[in-house]
Amino acid sequence: MKNIRCCSTSTFIVIFIYTTILVTACLTHAAGFDSVIQLPPSGLRRTRIRSRWVLSVSDYGAKGDGLHNDTEAFLEAWKIACSLSGFINVVFPYGKTFLVHPVDIGGPCRSRITLRISGTIVAPPDPVVWDGLNQRKWLYFHGVNHLTVDGGGRINGMGQEWWVRSCKINSTNPCHPAPTALTFHRCKDLKVTNLMLINSQQTHMSFTNCMRVAASHIKLSAPAFSPNTDGIHISSTKGVEVRDCVIRTGDDCISIVRNSSRVWIRNISCGPGHGISIGSLGKSKKWEMVQNVIVDGAYLYNTDNGVRIKTWQGGSGFASKITFQNILMENVSNPIIIDQYYCDSRHPCQNESSAVRVENISFIDIQGTSATEEAIKFSCSDASPCEGLYLENIFLASYVPGNTSAICWQAHGTARGFLYPPVCFSISDDAFIRHNIRLGSNPAIHSV
Repeated sequence: MKNIRCCSTSTFIVIFIYTTILVTACLTHAAGFDSVIQLPPSGLRRTRIRSRWVLSVSDYGAKGDGLHNDTEAFLEAWKIACSLSGFINVVFPYGKTFLVHPVDIGGPCRSRITLRISGTIVAPPDPVVWDGLNQRKWLYFHGVNHLTVDGGGRINGMGQEWWVRSCKINSTNPCHPAPTALTFHRCKDLKVTNLMLINSQQTHMSFTNCMRVAASHIKLSAPAFSPNTDGIHISSTKGVEVRDCVIRTGDDCISIVRNSSRVWIRNISCGPGHGISIGSLGKSKKWEMVQNVIVDGAYLYNTDNGVRIKTWQGGSGFASKITFQNILMENVSNPIIIDQYYCDSRHPCQNESSAVRVENISFIDIQGTSATEEAIKFSCSDASPCEGLYLENIFLASYVPGNTSAICWQAHGTARGFLYPPVCFSISDDAFIRHNIRLGSNPAIHSV
């Protein structure tokens, strides 16, 4: 009998412990997030199951009312997150608006941080806040590896006062820089997803000198008249995938500039804005290159340009191995354009003998309507003509009654399939075969 009672008690204890664990796990699963233990006022929370720390900026003094300055609370939360090890979440909670002044967030960090923006971050509306600071930056992250930014929230650059002061809005104003809303510099293994950026002071999001970047499900929006408000800017960055984004701004939806390579853009909605651009390259006689770029799947509407390559006279370097394919356009000015005489200046640009080389560029399966008669325009350099251009299955009709045309200057290449407007260089099957062989020998960029 003693043995029976002993065994029954032990069995009861085992069953009780097992049941407690099972109920806790079920409740945790049903709630949709990890069960956490509230630690003392440090603001740290830790999940037992996945060993993840959760740091809310509200626990560090952030008011979240859109009026009080919450910058120091953000910096304090980030400082602690960066010093810990493991996987850390820094959270801007849903339903609140956090006023954040210009911040410089540096790495490296011991941890892998997820910046979860579920609420709204707003910039100071008055440019005077930047007096004495770098006027090109607002939220600036540099040297942070394995960073993820997501949360479904909003970043508002409050750019209205900056636009009014721009020399592009009022030519009597002096030209001054304005902040990029969200900058990532020298970051590796970066992921940005599920965010909305609106009304940036200038460029909305910028990747500079980064490696292995994935950006997806991002909405970027500013009025069509807002100056220089590029959506996504990629510079000196290698291994980039941008997909499933909606971009409506006053400048390039996506711009890819100097020394960037292995870039894959897909499933992009763009308009209004200036289209999807490679460049500008070669300004101030610089050597610059962009190579191994694929834009695959885009809808462009009411944009000033469609797919564009632009270079300055006098520069050097190259734009090479670039493909634009599976693109639909509606009422787009300059749907397909290469411009080696680009000049974004108050004064006329001087003629120069040198130029950035443009070569091995493909335009495949592009259809829609053009707002201008010149639906295809290749304006290439006398000293360095465009080589290896390739067109296949192009149909670009006029948005209004009338015809469209293609214009070529110093442009050489081949074409295949249905072409409207008619191509302005010769069609050669031999060159088409060489084109396919060249594409087959290119290193795959899908590894990004």
